[in-house]
Amino acid sequence: MSAATAHEAAATAAPMAAPQAAAAWPFLQMVNVSRRFGSLKAVDDVSFDMAAGELRAVIGPNGAGKTTFFNLISGLLPPSQGRVIFDGEDITRRSIAHRVAKGIVRTFQITEILPDLSVFENIRVGVETARGINARPWIGRGERIAVNRRIEELIAIVNLTDKARRIVGELAHGDQRVVEVAVALSVGPRLLLLDEPTAGMGDSETEHMVDLVRRLHSDQGVSVLFIEHDMDIVFGIAQRITVLDRGRVLADGPPEQISADPQVRAAYLGEAE
Repeated sequence: MSAATAHEAAATAAPMAAPQAAAAWPFLQMVNVSRRFGSLKAVDDVSFDMAAGELRAVIGPNGAGKTTFFNLISGLLPPSQGRVIFDGEDITRRSIAHRVAKGIVRTFQITEILPDLSVFENIRVGVETARGINARPWIGRGERIAVNRRIEELIAIVNLTDKARRIVGELAHGDQRVVEVAVALSVGPRLLLLDEPTAGMGDSETEHMVDLVRRLHSDQGVSVLFIEHDMDIVFGIAQRITVLDRGRVLADGPPEQISADPQVRAAYLGEAE
């Protein structure tokens, strides 16, 4: 999540959500959604349902439409046709700031942090934005204590306490991605969209990120939808998997169903039917 997006959400963001109860409608729903770029259909008549509390993966070969799919959910792109519904509200034409305020928060493939600031200061930007106090010239002592307490809580959640005062630009790539997740958490996500969270990481960094995603889902009650190319991670942690191919949903189901699907094996895993 970029600093600019965080600032857009300032006045309306909420604290981190408690574990969610199932709703009478899908938590996130896309209804016959398409996105065209000229004659190219990057997303083609996609319908998708996600329940509250899910840990869900989106996979597919390069060019399958995964990033466009995320852009349509987060509001970075409007659909050419179809509807996007979140927690019962049609958000198809709603702004990014409105979606963040509703609890849809996203990270990107390319890490978006403030590299010249410390871990603590990066997260402070998110926390102060969430409280709507980032533009104030002066903040009272009580509010400052509350802000610092929240920052320390988030740093502990992502296991970076020993690096809190380090300049983010000097950290390893994996730690920078974790800082980005912490900033995303500061605005209270109900649905966290992670775009290739382990891209470019070594084994230990990947293990840290996978553990963090698991804990955010199980301990913090955050619904998580993530794009990932590492199939060991996908099949290791996802409760349900949606497979995109050429902008369309090729398959959708639990990991064991997806791994046995001959169309998926042919189109994505590179195996003949």
